[in-house]
Amino acid sequence: MAIVIAIANQKGGVGKTTTAINLAGALAERGLRVLCVDMDAQANLSVGLGINLATVQHSMANVLGDSRIHLRDIVITTGTANIDVAPATLDLASTEVDLLSAIGREYALAEAIDDWAQGHYDYILIDCPPTLGLLTINGLVAANGVIIPVQTQYYALKGLTALVKVINTIRSKLNKNLRVLGLLPTFYDPRTVLGREMLDEMREHGENHVFNTIIRNAVKLGEAPLAGRPITEYASSSDAANNYRELAREVIALG
Repeated sequence: MAIVIAIANQKGGVGKTTTAINLAGALAERGLRVLCVDMDAQANLSVGLGINLATVQHSMANVLGDSRIHLRDIVITTGTANIDVAPATLDLASTEVDLLSAIGREYALAEAIDDWAQGHYDYILIDCPPTLGLLTINGLVAANGVIIPVQTQYYALKGLTALVKVINTIRSKLNKNLRVLGLLPTFYDPRTVLGREMLDEMREHGENHVFNTIIRNAVKLGEAPLAGRPITEYASSSDAANNYRELAREVIALG
């Protein structure tokens, strides 16, 4: 059975998609089969893994909105070994509106991750949109665990309260198996006092586990999506690639 991990934070620009792509790369490098599920209508995950959206005939919008389309029907093999993508398109934005009136609307993605997907992959990574809307809720309901990327800045930490509240509500009412795997510090700059203070505060005062891995600012991380490859392929020997390999080891150890 695949381990399903949602990568979520309602704040944009904290590194959700970067985390999904590069964690997938580090897991795939170890011979594990990974499916990346793009739940964001901006489709940055799909593009960042080399998918040409102009060639996408069916996407997550169809899977969630049309019972005749299954997850296996839309999966695309990427140029990176062991990584497949269930792509998104702009249509996903209207799908979220349509789901609002659907019965069992919170379980649409959980039902889409069927026996085929569970048996075909070792890990399924869900890239959630930067909102606490229905698509993010679907990602959390479908997941066994959630990774929360947190930019080491003041306002990023303040926004955690709302997300943790939603996660606790989902755990109590919709998905008792959901657990927070950890907070992942991102865009860390050890040269700044604020960065160091925010990292300390995250570790000392938070109620959730904080990953030992710290994702630092790196030019290569911004370049890799342009090549449609994870950092582990684009700049294999870089510090950034090694950071995500370390994260993969932590995620595997957490089970």
